[in-house]
Amino acid sequence: MASHAVLRIDDDLLLCNECGTQYPVNAEAGKKDCRVCDDPRQYVPATGQAFTTLATLRAEGYKNVWYHDKENPKFAIGNRAELVITDGGCVLWDLIPFLDQESVDKINEFGGLKAIVISHPHYYSTWAEWSRTFSCPVYTGAPDQEWFERKDTPGSEIRLVTETYTPILPKEIDGVTAILTGGHFPGSMLLHWNGILFNADTFFTSPSGSNPVPGKPGVISFSFFWSIPNRIPLHPDDIFSIWKKVKDLNFHTCVGAFKGQDVKTMKNEEARRTGGAKGRLLTSCKLYISAMGWKEDQHPIFSEELPTV
Repeated sequence: MASHAVLRIDDDLLLCNECGTQYPVNAEAGKKDCRVCDDPRQYVPATGQAFTTLATLRAEGYKNVWYHDKENPKFAIGNRAELVITDGGCVLWDLIPFLDQESVDKINEFGGLKAIVISHPHYYSTWAEWSRTFSCPVYTGAPDQEWFERKDTPGSEIRLVTETYTPILPKEIDGVTAILTGGHFPGSMLLHWNGILFNADTFFTSPSGSNPVPGKPGVISFSFFWSIPNRIPLHPDDIFSIWKKVKDLNFHTCVGAFKGQDVKTMKNEEARRTGGAKGRLLTSCKLYISAMGWKEDQHPIFSEELPTV
């Protein structure tokens, strides 16, 4: 029988308003800067760095909003933390900073958490609170471990991913697999499950990814950034590396970091014409690298084709 999680949080520790990272510093001591926002992949807002606490957020009436995606994933938490519900238990993909008893109770309804998998440091946020509340490990890419705060929090557990493909739940149960790709961060990851590729910021869903008639010539569905808010692109070799690690996976849907950023294989005709979500990913790799000025004879990505099924 699944354990019943009870909320375990430090109410007065500071959280960055802009990225949600929680620091082992209380409100009374104060803090002036956030090292995640100071990194050139993120940014400090024009109003300056500001901090809050879980207690303040709760007092201001913050709640996590739940919604049900009827197609897949089966359930989602708030602003794109995804609760993957399987016969072998639940896995949470990425995090949102706010955690309260209401959210804990909701996840308990589905049996609690077997594991949390975080794509990259921008979503580490209150990882220690989530881990110790649900008594479950947090998986993330080993190359990014320097970005963790509160590493010594009692009751929390970090498991560093070093292999390209790491089963979170084994194939004989539900085949939830973390994929270490690098790119946006050296330890950036994807999650693969049941024909769905959760891409977070490892590759970023473009506005044209939701075009009603997808796959038109020259139309991109995904972008590839070292820094998304500052629009610094990834090097073509990094993009190629991401593609090589997913090209042999079966997936019909890509789930982005924010609501409305799903790219789905809509129908058989579109699948034949474009290769579905996977074909649109490969096309996007080529369009993006081409737009950076690379010619077809200058990079091996242009010779890539979809694997034969």
